[in-house]
Order: sequence, then structure tokens, then C-alpha cells
Amino acid sequence: MSLYIASLNSGSNGNCYYIGNQHEAVLIDAGLSCRETEIRLGRARLNFNKIKAVFITHEHYDHTRGVEVIAKKYQLPVYISQATHGNSRLKLDKKLVNDFIAYSPVIIGGLVINAFPKLHDAKEPHSFIVSCEGITVGVLTDVGSACDHVIRNFRQCHAIFLEANYDDEMLENGSYPAYLKTRIRSDYGHLSNHQALELFTTHRPDFMSHVLLSHLSQDNNNPRLAQQLFLRHAGGTKIVVASRHQESPVFHITGEKVDHQSLPKVDPPLNYIQTTLF
Repeated sequence: MSLYIASLNSGSNGNCYYIGNQHEAVLIDAGLSCRETEIRLGRARLNFNKIKAVFITHEHYDHTRGVEVIAKKYQLPVYISQATHGNSRLKLDKKLVNDFIAYSPVIIGGLVINAFPKLHDAKEPHSFIVSCEGITVGVLTDVGSACDHVIRNFRQCHAIFLEANYDDEMLENGSYPAYLKTRIRSDYGHLSNHQALELFTTHRPDFMSHVLLSHLSQDNNNPRLAQQLFLRHAGGTKIVVASRHQESPVFHITGEKVDHQSLPKVDPPLNYIQTTLF
């Protein structure tokens, strides 16, 4: 078995990630409206009816915007921690709400979803890895620092949505007020390009085939800058930037690496880096 993954949107304007096999799928976060989620799934030729649940990482609006309507319209269970639910303004049908416990797997068809704690400025933030018959994909965004939980789960992943939120110089020299710069750089803020790269170079497993750089800041980062930084250390791992404006291609994660060096080079626009589907 293998997994199919796509970013429907990644950034402070909304986060939503699709992970599934041939029969069922889950959404990690639902930060787009229901209608926009439907549109982007349609363009990616992904069937909404395969989605069997939504998993929420934390209560911030860019991760929860569409979950009420999506859950109600499609009668999807929502997996959300009690503290996150209590600290949010979400009005969810009680029968659709499911609590989860870190490192206690949730099984949905052929998918196994495990939550684990992370550091972020939310009530009880978690990240998730999704596995299917030996293939594992992780979603690691909104991470203040690479704690032991993050490192342990990163090492298991064949593909990863990895936060690379800001470039240090762009943040330092940018227009954000001092308190906001401090929050972003803190252990409960976001990973910089170089922090994400350190995690990647130090702890990347040999079988990691794809990295989708995610949650890039519109003001304090540049997609090409982030991608080029990782490409210098990528080896056989495909480096993609997940857009804050449109869905990514659907990537097929099989556990085998592709000879990316032999693929044709493209020069993408600055606001979005798209790659071919493998």
C-alpha cells in the first residue's frame, strides 16, 4: 500500500492537508472554507467522499476556519483534543466530536493516525503522522522548536509537510513590531528556514522521499529562497514549496525514492513553486 498526499493550502491564510490511500483519506486541519476545500480537491482530482475524518492540530483560525461546515455537510468525525475544543469557538455537533490521546493510534480503514505533542502558542497543540502498511507521512507545522516528540516522529516519515516559516534576516529587517518578532522566534512560535533545515539534515531518515516546505510567511520568507536552501542539502529527497494560494500536485508516496536529478528543471514564479506529479 502507498499514500497520496497534497497540500490544499499552507500559510497564515489557511492550512489544510490531504493524506490518504486508495480507499480512504483524512484532512489534517481545515483552514479553508468548505466551498474552497471542495474546489481545490476537485482541481486536484481528489474525491471528497474518500475523506473519513478531520484532525485538528490546534485552535487557531487558520487551521479551523472550515471545519464546522465541512463536518456538518459531510457528517465527518472531527478529532480534536478537549483543551483545543474548549479553547476554540467551534460549534460542532457533539456526536461528531472525538477526543484523542497522544501516541494512542486512531484507526480509520487502512490508515493509522498518531498524535504527538509539540511546542506552540496554543492551548494543547499536537501534530500528526499518518501511516499505511509501512508508509508514514507527517504534518509538522506551527512548531516553535524541534522538541524530542518532533524529532522522534520526523525520523519515521517517508514524506513530511515541514514548517519553514521565516527567513531570519527578512524577519529581523521587516516591518513587524518587536513583540511579534519575539513571539515568532520563540520556542512557542514557528520554525525558521534554518531551524527546519537543521532538523532535516540532522534527523532525516534515508527513506524520506519528499519534503513539502509549509506555512511560509508571506512577509518574512520567499519560496525560492527556502527551496534553494534545502536543495543544497537534499540528496535524493524531493523538495517542494506548498503554496499559500493554491493546491499542490498530488504526490504518490511509495517508500521508494525518485531520481529527481534526472527530471527537467523548471524556473517557477516567486509566489509559487510547483513540481510535476510522480
